[in-house]
Amino acid sequence: MPDVFKSRQGLRDAAAGLLRAPFRFVGAVGRGLIVSVRAWRRWVRVIDYREAAEHAEKLADKFVEIRALTLFRWKITGLAAVIVSFVAVLVDLMYGGTPLWIAGAVGSAVLAIVGRRKDGSPGRKAVLAGPRTLTWTMDPQVLVDAFRDAKLIGKDESLRLVERASRVGDGWSITVDLPATRKADDVIKHRDALASALAVDEVQLIVERVRGRGGHAGRVFLWVADEDPYAGPPLRTPLLDVEYWDAWQPVPFGRDARNRRIDLPLVWTSLLVGAIPRQGKTFATRLAAAGLILDPCTRLYVFDGKGGKDWDAAEQVAHRFVCGDELEHVQLVRDYLVELAAEVQSRYARMGTLDDEICPESKITPGISRDTNLRMPITAVVIDEVQVFLENPTRQDVGGKKTTIGAYIADLLTYLVRKGPAAGIVVILATQRPDSNTIPSRLRAVLGSRFALRVMDWRDSNIVLGEQMNTRGYDASTLLPSHKGVGILRPDGETAGADMLATTVRTFYMPNTEWRTICARGRALREAAGTLTGHAAGDDAARAIDPSAVVMALGPGAESSDDLPEPLASVVDYLGDDLEVRDFVPTAELIEALDVEPGAFARQMGELGCKPVRQYVPDGDGGTRRVRGYMTADVRAAIDDFGSSGRDEP
Repeated sequence: MPDVFKSRQGLRDAAAGLLRAPFRFVGAVGRGLIVSVRAWRRWVRVIDYREAAEHAEKLADKFVEIRALTLFRWKITGLAAVIVSFVAVLVDLMYGGTPLWIAGAVGSAVLAIVGRRKDGSPGRKAVLAGPRTLTWTMDPQVLVDAFRDAKLIGKDESLRLVERASRVGDGWSITVDLPATRKADDVIKHRDALASALAVDEVQLIVERVRGRGGHAGRVFLWVADEDPYAGPPLRTPLLDVEYWDAWQPVPFGRDARNRRIDLPLVWTSLLVGAIPRQGKTFATRLAAAGLILDPCTRLYVFDGKGGKDWDAAEQVAHRFVCGDELEHVQLVRDYLVELAAEVQSRYARMGTLDDEICPESKITPGISRDTNLRMPITAVVIDEVQVFLENPTRQDVGGKKTTIGAYIADLLTYLVRKGPAAGIVVILATQRPDSNTIPSRLRAVLGSRFALRVMDWRDSNIVLGEQMNTRGYDASTLLPSHKGVGILRPDGETAGADMLATTVRTFYMPNTEWRTICARGRALREAAGTLTGHAAGDDAARAIDPSAVVMALGPGAESSDDLPEPLASVVDYLGDDLEVRDFVPTAELIEALDVEPGAFARQMGELGCKPVRQYVPDGDGGTRRVRGYMTADVRAAIDDFGSSGRDEP
């Protein structure tokens, strides 16, 4: 049975097409007759010859010839009309009207074919063509032409149909194979060009590579929505309908363009949310925290750098809570993070003493996290407006080295993101300033999941989602201002219904009233389970810890680059641990990551003793190319030279 008859929508479409067929046939015959008359008129008036003479500016010289040819073609037309009339009368006398009816039916069919309504072949060539419309679901050739127009396949190449066009949700889907050597990743990268060729808005076009069994590098799934899939009333979060949520289960986060629910895993990973103001950053962060709040066996550290009331409701469930942007608030955040870093060290030490049945892989398990005797619950660090704490310039001494509180907090967060997941630590950071100066590269590099709502440009989008993501077709700066709560999610782990690098998600909407309901429910669960601790229980006393042990745990990576001159300090922050791993870094990569002027950057690096060299690096096609850049050995030498000169100063 054809796929069109396997759904009610397909049956309705087939029935409607059958009813419209006679009317469409009559219309096509009429258009074919008009096209034929216009073609005969151009022929009998020798329009092609006349236009050629006008173009050559020899119309006067050719006038006699054109006139003679016109009269000759009129005579041919008259003779043909007489012959056709004579033959028709003769056939009617000899065989009756049946052959004439057959000839008329054949002629009507020919006229209908000539006059069929097809994009690009209208009956009349207008001076200004009408708007392009989406017709590829009806005519696969238009889809092939669209791929050619978008330069995704060559003029002599075509597509292979894997799954025919069918209705899926509120749109049409189709799966095709690209020609050999053509890659699905290139189609994803040039999705805007394909959307233009298909005459739809790019938000309506979803392009995915088919992975796993049944897929390969050249198989593409296309889905085109009937209208903007991210418009419409807000989506209510499913967490309001449950009394309890298991923190080990992915949290309901939103829905994609095809209305599939997207769940966000939090355990074993971390999350960075970035956006410009008023795009739904805090709402998205609260969605991730809500699933943890509804599990009474989790512990929360909530730090709000904004100082408003967005997070006030979480105060009743938080083990540690800070709200504000004053120095005292920044110092509290630092102290609580030091406390948590010491807790991570303690957990690893305690897990090492457990037998293999309870802790088989030196990682936290659901059983360990729920055993109150072991005291190792899933612990989430939620920081909204994290830039407030990371940019604090107050100087302090850490392990005998001068640094700032902001840099120390960045080192603590980096340690928690690196070492914490296996010990049950979840770090969730949100910022409205996703630039390279706000979130150090050493911290960004280890954050797992990324969610970017609308940002100002592709550089900010790459800072949130990862380097070169805009060249792979994912750019949060292209999101519409009207799409509140819509962002690009790059998950670290499996998300429901998604087997791709990233996906655009419309997050669930949870206003303050519903947020307070979630937090009140979380407090009631903790009171019933006896797991209400810390600030929520009225206990703000900090644990006694050894700060020097924490500094040692942070390692040499905690040494601040703030005392280094620019741009050397920014280069060190960007490379992070790669400074010891990589031998060479291209200049273009540094200029793009640091957003600096190339000439000034080269001059300043030269003054610091770092001279550019040329090295061969791999390119995207499996070959190599020669580029300018800097040897990391020279960068390390510049750091040592500057440190030595600094120590020699009185």
